[in-house]
Amino acid sequence: MSTIDYSEKIPNNVDLANDKTLQRALEHWQPRFLDWWREMGPSDFASVDVYLRTAVGVDAQGWAHYGTVKMPDYRWGIFLADPIADRTIGFGDSFGQPVWQQVPGEFRSQFRRLIVTQGDTEPASVEQQHRLGHTCPSLYDLRNLFQINVEEGRHLWAMVYILHAYFGRDGREEAAELLARHSGDVDKPRILGTFNEPIEDWLSFFCFCYFTDRDGKFQLKSLAESSFDPLARTCRFMLTEEAHHMFVGETGLGRIVRRTLEVMKEIGSDDPGAIRRRGAVDLPLLQRYLNFWFSSSLDLFGSEVSSNAATTFANGIKGRPDETTQHEDHVCADSAFEIEVPDGKGGVMKDTSPMRNAMNEVLRDAYIRDCEIGLKRWNMQIKRAGHSFELRLPSSRFRRAIGAWANIPTDLEGRPIGREEYHRRMAGWLPSASDRDYVKSLMQRVVEPGKMAAWIAPPERGVNNLPVDYEYVRLN
Repeated sequence: MSTIDYSEKIPNNVDLANDKTLQRALEHWQPRFLDWWREMGPSDFASVDVYLRTAVGVDAQGWAHYGTVKMPDYRWGIFLADPIADRTIGFGDSFGQPVWQQVPGEFRSQFRRLIVTQGDTEPASVEQQHRLGHTCPSLYDLRNLFQINVEEGRHLWAMVYILHAYFGRDGREEAAELLARHSGDVDKPRILGTFNEPIEDWLSFFCFCYFTDRDGKFQLKSLAESSFDPLARTCRFMLTEEAHHMFVGETGLGRIVRRTLEVMKEIGSDDPGAIRRRGAVDLPLLQRYLNFWFSSSLDLFGSEVSSNAATTFANGIKGRPDETTQHEDHVCADSAFEIEVPDGKGGVMKDTSPMRNAMNEVLRDAYIRDCEIGLKRWNMQIKRAGHSFELRLPSSRFRRAIGAWANIPTDLEGRPIGREEYHRRMAGWLPSASDRDYVKSLMQRVVEPGKMAAWIAPPERGVNNLPVDYEYVRLN
């Protein structure tokens, strides 16, 4: 296992001290990052002690150390997973050849575009959650928010290292731009639309962690298959950290469901108005939030049929998740994939695309199956409580802005409908202004150790075997 050198100004396991040019460039970027963190991170909590994990190694076992730290003192660094001996290219036209330790010149712009887009999402989510700590439902949740924030900051470092180390002046300029764009900025927004959506309440935060961070998981798993080995190793370790972010989303939403069911049992009713009078989140309201965040995340995968997707696969730049273990055909030169598209007459038809061109849709299908797992668990909770309500994911055709279904009005089941009907029914499908106002009214800060806001149940266990009532954030 590679050990991480914490004696360096920038903690790393890439022997940065022996590349003085790169070291100086990153040490020049470091204060700019810290300035960004102070301005756009959870800055009102800079002086508090937070119980956080920090990477001390890069294997799956025992890789993290837990301890109390002030967030501005967190040791952000550069960590790559250990290399795999004799690793070969796992897909595309160069299948079976040795992986690359440098970026081939002909693929340079494609790699840079993907790395910049991935890197742009990391600081964006921190900016989206900038003030969320002020309305935390518990110290346990506040700590989890801050853990996610510092790790998104470290993931930014991961992409910046790749840009600086392998893309020269262009990479340094792109790294500077990652700190110049800001979520929701009118003049310089983040690259992907979902990362410009405001996250002003914890229900949205949990949905973001569940749906949007899950997109991040699939993008990282695809890049972890890359023929460019430093990028693949970087993403493999990022996935180790990313798992916690989705855990926060799934368990957060599950705790909301559990608390709502408790209220429904107490009042003997599933009436949304009665549930709201008790300060809980009614299930139809939760469904509308799921509809919004799931449909917002689907476009992150791109168009169903894409020449760019075909090119990045063929060139060995970006594979499918678990490419080497879950697929038999790693070249996909002659295979095809069936896709449902609008028929131009208000209906749906089957179309066939070359498999390489359909890689975005292959990835999106895998993402949807993964999203279904949490809903099955929550629906089991609801059913065990004696209720027939069932949470569902809307169709992947619903509310799309990219691809074959872009701006095609459909209902939640994906059936094409008239535009007038679509706009009329949208108020029942997505959170309304009154829904958002109600959720905002629930966001009252709870900071007594072990106490929870009335709209969410406590977690089943604390962090790192500590009790739930541990003082995870010392605000005083």
